[in-house]
Order: sequence, then C-alpha cells, then structure tokens
Amino acid sequence: MTNTPEGTTPDSSPGSAGTDVPPVVAAPAPVTAEANAEATFGALVEPRSANRLVLEAGVWHQISPKYVTVQFISSGFILAIVVTATLVLALAMHQWWAWIPGGILTAILVATLAVLPRQARSIGYQLREDDLVFRRGILWQRFVAVPYGRMQLVDITHGPLDRMFAIAQLKFVTAAASTGVEIPGLPQQTAETLRDHLIAVAESRRTGL
Repeated sequence: MTNTPEGTTPDSSPGSAGTDVPPVVAAPAPVTAEANAEATFGALVEPRSANRLVLEAGVWHQISPKYVTVQFISSGFILAIVVTATLVLALAMHQWWAWIPGGILTAILVATLAVLPRQARSIGYQLREDDLVFRRGILWQRFVAVPYGRMQLVDITHGPLDRMFAIAQLKFVTAAASTGVEIPGLPQQTAETLRDHLIAVAESRRTGL
C-alpha cells in the first residue's frame, strides 16, 4: 500500500517513436489495490525528532507486515538458544560467569524485538524518474538513491521462513558497492514484478547512455 493520494503515479509508457525522451518510471502494480492494502503497512513511520530527514513527495511503498512475524520467529529462536545455554552453563555446570554474556545477549535481543515493528514500518522505497530511493531507520536514518542506469544486478533471495510467509528480499548491486540496497520483506509477487520492471528500465537507460 502507498501513503499518497491516488493519481500521483507517473505514466510509465515510453516516449513516442522517433524521440529521445527516456521512459518515465512508474510504480509497479503487482497486485490489486485491495490485495495490496492487506499486503503492506499503511504508512511510513518517521522519527519524532525535529532534526529528522524529511521524506520527499511522491509514492512511497512499504514492506509486508509478515516481515515482522518472520523476524520475531528467527530472533525468538536465537533468544531461546541463548537463554537455554545460559541456564545450562550457570545452573547445571555451575559456570557462573555465563550469567554476564547471557544476560547481555538476552537484553539486546529483547530490545531488538521490542523496536522491530516500528523499524519495519520505517522501511520504504520510491520509484522516481531517474532512480530508486530507499529509506529505513528511526534512530539512524538512511536514504539511498540508486540510479537505474547504474544497476548491474537485481537479485531476489528468500529463506525457508520467507518462503513459508511468501515474502522475499530484493537486492540491487551497482558498480559502487557502497550504494547497494536490499529491500527486505516484500511480498513475493511484488518482488518479482519490481525485479522485472527495474531490469527493463536499467537496460533501457544503459542503452541510451
């Protein structure tokens, strides 16, 4: 689901024959509006601080809430292992030093799980005419603009839990490794449609250079 009014999506049709006008990039529409409303979060979350980075105007797309569920399961599994190992070492084997690293790791994992829903709602991407803008983060905000013409690889990855919940990660690789972007928690159909869309646009931009 997007958090802007209808009608703001630019026309994605290429320029007319015989012109050098590059195609205007439009947000892909992999699912219907009703299905997409259930597939993604409702609105991007921004920091409450007055010094936050301001979102640009345009269509911001978000990830699936299922991403939070997958992260809760995987992090909860790690938390269970840490707690079990700490209890076995401290109580059964009388290794009292285990309380210190075990307590620290447990506190970090619990804090991570507590802020995970808000962090997930801060993740979004926007398809502009010349580049894709990705943003994430509440305390540490990150905004990355990836030009279409510099995309060298668009990759989809998903683990066992991702496949179970029908989500995937979409990764863009450019000539500069520092500008690589990975969008997590996309609905599977959205990830595939966005991949094909970006590959086509990137190819057309490289051909026009």
